[in-house]
Amino acid sequence: VQLQASGGGLVQAGGSLRLSCAASGRTLNRYVMGWFRQAPGKEREFVIAITWSGGITYYADSMKGRFTISRDNAKNTVYLQMNSLKPEDTAVYYCVARASDIVTTTPRSYHYWGQGTQVTVSS
Repeated sequence: VQLQASGGGLVQAGGSLRLSCAASGRTLNRYVMGWFRQAPGKEREFVIAITWSGGITYYADSMKGRFTISRDNAKNTVYLQMNSLKPEDTAVYYCVARASDIVTTTPRSYHYWGQGTQVTVSS
Protein backbone atom coordinates (compact mmCIF):
# COMPACT_ATOMS: atom_id res chain seq x y z
CA VAL A 1 0.00 0.00 0.00
CA GLN A 2 1.32 3.41 -0.97
CA LEU A 3 0.04 6.43 0.93
CA GLN A 4 0.19 9.98 -0.41
CA ALA A 5 -0.69 12.70 2.07
CA SER A 6 -1.45 16.29 1.25
CA GLY A 7 -3.10 19.39 2.67
CA GLY A 8 -0.75 20.60 5.34
CA GLY A 9 0.21 24.23 5.75
CA LEU A 10 0.27 27.26 7.99
CA VAL A 11 -2.88 28.37 9.77
CA GLN A 12 -3.69 30.71 12.62
CA ALA A 13 -4.94 29.42 15.92
CA GLY A 14 -8.64 28.72 15.75
CA GLY A 15 -8.47 27.97 12.06
CA SER A 16 -9.07 24.78 10.13
CA LEU A 17 -7.21 22.50 7.77
CA ARG A 18 -8.14 19.34 5.93
CA LEU A 19 -5.55 16.68 5.22
CA SER A 20 -6.04 14.05 2.57
CA CYS A 21 -4.41 10.67 2.18
CA ALA A 22 -4.78 8.72 -1.01
CA ALA A 23 -4.03 5.01 -0.85
CA SER A 24 -3.01 2.87 -3.78
CA GLY A 25 -1.73 -0.60 -4.43
CA ARG A 26 -4.32 -2.68 -2.63
CA THR A 27 -7.96 -2.82 -1.75
CA LEU A 28 -8.54 -1.57 1.74
CA ASN A 29 -11.16 -3.96 3.04
CA ARG A 30 -10.26 -5.00 6.57
CA TYR A 31 -7.73 -2.19 6.87
CA VAL A 32 -7.46 0.58 9.38
CA MET A 33 -6.34 3.98 8.16
CA GLY A 34 -5.45 6.90 10.31
CA TRP A 35 -3.07 9.61 11.32
CA PHE A 36 -0.19 10.03 13.70
CA ARG A 37 1.70 13.21 14.35
CA GLN A 38 5.13 14.11 15.61
CA ALA A 39 6.11 17.46 17.04
CA PRO A 40 9.77 18.51 17.33
CA GLY A 41 11.45 16.73 20.19
CA LYS A 42 8.44 14.53 20.91
CA GLU A 43 7.45 10.97 20.15
CA ARG A 44 4.97 10.07 17.49
CA GLU A 45 1.44 10.42 18.80
CA PHE A 46 -1.75 8.70 17.72
CA VAL A 47 -4.31 11.16 16.42
CA ILE A 48 -7.25 9.37 14.87
CA ALA A 49 -8.19 6.28 12.87
CA ILE A 50 -11.04 4.70 10.97
CA THR A 51 -11.84 1.14 10.03
CA TRP A 52 -12.23 0.97 6.29
CA SER A 53 -14.97 -1.65 6.23
CA GLY A 54 -17.20 -0.39 9.02
CA GLY A 55 -16.29 3.26 9.15
CA ILE A 56 -15.77 3.10 12.91
CA THR A 57 -13.68 5.98 14.17
CA TYR A 58 -11.28 6.29 17.09
CA TYR A 59 -9.91 9.51 18.49
CA ALA A 60 -7.19 10.51 20.85
CA ASP A 61 -8.88 12.29 23.75
CA SER A 62 -7.24 15.63 23.03
CA MET A 63 -8.70 15.66 19.49
CA LYS A 64 -12.29 14.81 20.32
CA GLY A 65 -14.65 17.51 19.21
CA ARG A 66 -12.03 19.17 17.03
CA PHE A 67 -10.79 16.53 14.59
CA THR A 68 -12.85 14.22 12.44
CA ILE A 69 -11.88 11.49 10.02
CA SER A 70 -13.80 10.26 7.03
CA ARG A 71 -13.22 8.08 4.02
CA ASP A 72 -14.20 8.01 0.38
CA ASN A 73 -14.34 4.41 -0.71
CA ALA A 74 -14.48 5.25 -4.40
CA LYS A 75 -11.34 7.37 -4.20
CA ASN A 76 -9.48 5.19 -1.68
CA THR A 77 -8.89 8.36 0.25
CA VAL A 78 -9.15 9.26 3.91
CA TYR A 79 -9.59 12.81 5.16
CA LEU A 80 -8.64 14.46 8.42
CA GLN A 81 -10.65 17.58 9.14
CA MET A 82 -9.02 19.67 11.84
CA ASN A 83 -10.96 22.52 13.40
CA SER A 84 -10.22 24.91 16.26
CA LEU A 85 -6.52 24.35 15.75
CA LYS A 86 -4.12 25.22 18.53
CA PRO A 87 -0.40 25.98 18.44
CA GLU A 88 0.20 22.65 20.19
CA ASP A 89 -1.25 20.89 17.15
CA THR A 90 1.85 21.93 15.22
CA ALA A 91 3.54 18.77 14.00
CA VAL A 92 4.29 16.61 11.01
CA TYR A 93 1.19 14.54 10.34
CA TYR A 94 1.62 11.03 8.97
CA CYS A 95 -1.02 9.02 7.20
CA VAL A 96 -0.88 5.36 8.19
CA ALA A 97 -2.50 2.07 7.30
CA ARG A 98 -2.73 -1.19 9.13
CA ALA A 99 -3.64 -4.53 7.54
CA SER A 100 -6.23 -5.35 10.16
CA ASP A 101 -9.66 -4.13 11.15
CA ILE A 102 -8.56 -3.61 14.75
CA VAL A 103 -7.41 -0.14 15.68
CA THR A 104 -4.31 0.30 17.78
CA THR A 105 -2.60 3.45 18.94
CA THR A 106 1.02 2.24 18.80
CA PRO A 107 3.06 3.38 15.81
CA ARG A 108 4.79 0.06 15.31
CA SER A 109 1.44 -1.62 14.71
CA TYR A 110 0.95 0.26 11.45
CA HIS A 111 2.45 -1.38 8.42
CA TYR A 112 2.36 1.52 5.98
CA TRP A 113 3.31 5.15 6.41
CA GLY A 114 2.96 8.16 4.14
CA GLN A 115 5.63 10.78 3.75
CA GLY A 116 4.28 13.23 6.33
CA THR A 117 2.84 16.67 5.86
CA GLN A 118 3.68 19.69 8.00
CA VAL A 119 0.96 21.47 9.91
CA THR A 120 1.95 24.72 11.61
CA VAL A 121 -0.47 26.63 13.81
CA SER A 122 0.55 30.16 14.71
CA SER A 123 -0.64 31.90 17.85
